[in-house]
Amino acid sequence: MKSDPLRAELLAIYAEVDALLSPYTCDSTTECCDFGLTGREPYPTAVELAEIERAMAAASIDTRPKPRRSLPVASPPRRCPLLSDEGRCRIYASRPFGCRTFFCSRVEGPRRLPTAEIRRLSRRVADLSARYAPRDSGPRPLTRALK
Repeated sequence: MKSDPLRAELLAIYAEVDALLSPYTCDSTTECCDFGLTGREPYPTAVELAEIERAMAAASIDTRPKPRRSLPVASPPRRCPLLSDEGRCRIYASRPFGCRTFFCSRVEGPRRLPTAEIRRLSRRVADLSARYAPRDSGPRPLTRALK
Protein backbone atom coordinates (compact mmCIF):
# COMPACT_ATOMS: atom_id res chain seq x y z
CA MET A 1 0.00 0.00 0.00
CA LYS A 2 1.39 3.38 -0.90
CA SER A 3 1.03 4.82 2.60
CA ASP A 4 1.62 2.79 5.74
CA PRO A 5 -0.32 5.26 7.97
CA LEU A 6 -3.42 4.69 5.81
CA ARG A 7 -2.93 0.93 6.02
CA ALA A 8 -2.57 1.19 9.79
CA GLU A 9 -5.79 3.22 9.93
CA LEU A 10 -7.61 0.61 7.83
CA LEU A 11 -6.37 -2.23 10.03
CA ALA A 12 -7.48 -0.26 13.13
CA ILE A 13 -10.99 0.09 11.66
CA TYR A 14 -10.98 -3.64 10.90
CA ALA A 15 -10.00 -4.34 14.53
CA GLU A 16 -12.88 -2.13 15.71
CA VAL A 17 -15.47 -3.94 13.61
CA ASP A 18 -14.07 -7.33 14.64
CA ALA A 19 -14.33 -6.35 18.32
CA LEU A 20 -17.83 -4.92 17.81
CA LEU A 21 -19.01 -8.16 16.24
CA SER A 22 -17.12 -10.54 18.53
CA PRO A 23 -20.33 -11.61 20.34
CA TYR A 24 -21.67 -12.94 17.01
CA THR A 25 -20.77 -16.25 15.41
CA CYS A 26 -21.54 -18.31 12.36
CA ASP A 27 -21.10 -22.03 11.84
CA SER A 28 -18.25 -21.35 9.37
CA THR A 29 -19.78 -23.07 6.38
CA THR A 30 -18.45 -20.36 4.04
CA GLU A 31 -21.92 -20.21 2.53
CA CYS A 32 -21.57 -16.41 2.59
CA CYS A 33 -18.55 -16.81 0.27
CA ASP A 34 -20.75 -18.42 -2.38
CA PHE A 35 -21.92 -15.24 -4.07
CA GLY A 36 -24.19 -17.13 -6.47
CA LEU A 37 -26.02 -18.72 -3.55
CA THR A 38 -26.40 -15.61 -1.40
CA GLY A 39 -26.82 -13.14 -4.25
CA ARG A 40 -24.45 -10.85 -2.33
CA GLU A 41 -20.82 -9.97 -2.79
CA PRO A 42 -18.48 -7.62 -0.94
CA TYR A 43 -17.73 -4.31 -2.66
CA PRO A 44 -14.28 -3.35 -1.37
CA THR A 45 -12.99 0.21 -1.66
CA ALA A 46 -9.66 1.18 -3.24
CA VAL A 47 -7.84 1.19 0.09
CA GLU A 48 -9.25 -2.27 0.87
CA LEU A 49 -8.25 -3.58 -2.55
CA ALA A 50 -4.70 -2.42 -1.90
CA GLU A 51 -4.72 -4.41 1.36
CA ILE A 52 -6.19 -7.44 -0.43
CA GLU A 53 -3.51 -7.23 -3.13
CA ARG A 54 -0.79 -6.93 -0.47
CA ALA A 55 -2.13 -10.04 1.29
CA MET A 56 -2.45 -11.93 -1.99
CA ALA A 57 1.15 -11.09 -2.93
CA ALA A 58 2.37 -12.19 0.51
CA ALA A 59 0.53 -15.52 0.10
CA SER A 60 1.47 -15.92 -3.59
CA ILE A 61 -2.19 -15.99 -4.62
CA ASP A 62 -3.09 -15.54 -8.27
CA THR A 63 -6.81 -15.32 -8.99
CA ARG A 64 -6.54 -14.92 -12.75
CA PRO A 65 -8.56 -17.56 -14.62
CA LYS A 66 -6.57 -20.64 -15.59
CA PRO A 67 -6.65 -21.78 -19.24
CA ARG A 68 -9.44 -24.30 -19.76
CA ARG A 69 -8.85 -27.76 -21.17
CA SER A 70 -12.52 -28.59 -21.36
CA LEU A 71 -15.77 -26.88 -22.16
CA PRO A 72 -16.94 -24.46 -19.46
CA VAL A 73 -19.81 -25.41 -17.19
CA ALA A 74 -23.04 -23.73 -18.27
CA SER A 75 -23.35 -21.72 -15.08
CA PRO A 76 -20.11 -21.62 -13.08
CA PRO A 77 -20.39 -21.14 -9.34
CA ARG A 78 -19.77 -17.60 -8.13
CA ARG A 79 -17.61 -18.62 -5.22
CA CYS A 80 -15.12 -16.14 -3.75
CA PRO A 81 -11.82 -16.50 -5.62
CA LEU A 82 -9.94 -16.06 -2.35
CA LEU A 83 -11.19 -19.34 -0.89
CA SER A 84 -8.78 -22.25 -0.80
CA ASP A 85 -9.76 -25.63 -2.22
CA GLU A 86 -10.55 -26.57 1.39
CA GLY A 87 -13.01 -23.67 1.63
CA ARG A 88 -10.94 -21.40 3.90
CA CYS A 89 -10.22 -17.71 3.22
CA ARG A 90 -6.59 -17.41 2.13
CA ILE A 91 -6.37 -13.74 3.23
CA TYR A 92 -8.58 -13.93 6.32
CA ALA A 93 -6.66 -11.30 8.34
CA SER A 94 -6.94 -8.87 5.39
CA ARG A 95 -10.49 -9.69 4.31
CA PRO A 96 -12.54 -6.61 3.40
CA PHE A 97 -15.11 -4.87 5.59
CA GLY A 98 -18.00 -6.55 3.78
CA CYS A 99 -16.63 -9.97 4.71
CA ARG A 100 -16.27 -8.95 8.35
CA THR A 101 -19.88 -7.82 8.77
CA PHE A 102 -22.37 -10.66 8.88
CA PHE A 103 -25.02 -10.74 6.21
CA CYS A 104 -25.74 -14.44 6.50
CA SER A 105 -29.07 -15.53 7.95
CA ARG A 106 -27.36 -18.07 10.24
CA VAL A 107 -25.48 -15.55 12.37
CA GLU A 108 -25.96 -16.19 16.09
CA GLY A 109 -25.55 -13.75 18.95
CA PRO A 110 -27.39 -10.85 20.56
CA ARG A 111 -30.80 -10.17 19.05
CA ARG A 112 -29.78 -7.35 16.73
CA LEU A 113 -26.60 -6.52 14.91
CA PRO A 114 -25.28 -3.05 15.82
CA THR A 115 -26.14 -1.63 12.39
CA ALA A 116 -25.62 2.03 13.30
CA GLU A 117 -22.07 1.29 14.47
CA ILE A 118 -21.41 -0.88 11.40
CA ARG A 119 -22.56 2.01 9.17
CA ARG A 120 -20.33 4.45 11.06
CA LEU A 121 -17.29 2.20 10.59
CA SER A 122 -18.21 1.63 6.94
CA ARG A 123 -18.26 5.41 6.44
CA ARG A 124 -14.79 5.63 7.98
CA VAL A 125 -13.52 3.04 5.49
CA ALA A 126 -15.09 5.03 2.63
CA ASP A 127 -13.56 8.28 3.89
CA LEU A 128 -10.16 6.62 4.27
CA SER A 129 -10.41 5.24 0.76
CA ALA A 130 -11.26 8.71 -0.61
CA ARG A 131 -8.02 9.99 0.94
CA TYR A 132 -6.10 6.98 -0.39
CA ALA A 133 -7.41 7.23 -3.98
CA PRO A 134 -9.29 10.54 -4.49
CA ARG A 135 -10.01 9.80 -8.16
CA ASP A 136 -11.23 6.24 -7.61
CA SER A 137 -14.72 5.54 -8.93
CA GLY A 138 -15.79 3.79 -5.72
CA PRO A 139 -16.34 0.27 -4.43
CA ARG A 140 -16.70 -2.51 -6.97
CA PRO A 141 -17.65 -6.21 -6.75
CA LEU A 142 -14.76 -8.22 -5.38
CA THR A 143 -14.78 -10.72 -8.25
CA ARG A 144 -14.60 -7.95 -10.84
CA ALA A 145 -11.89 -6.09 -8.92
CA LEU A 146 -9.63 -9.16 -8.82
CA LYS A 147 -9.65 -9.79 -12.58
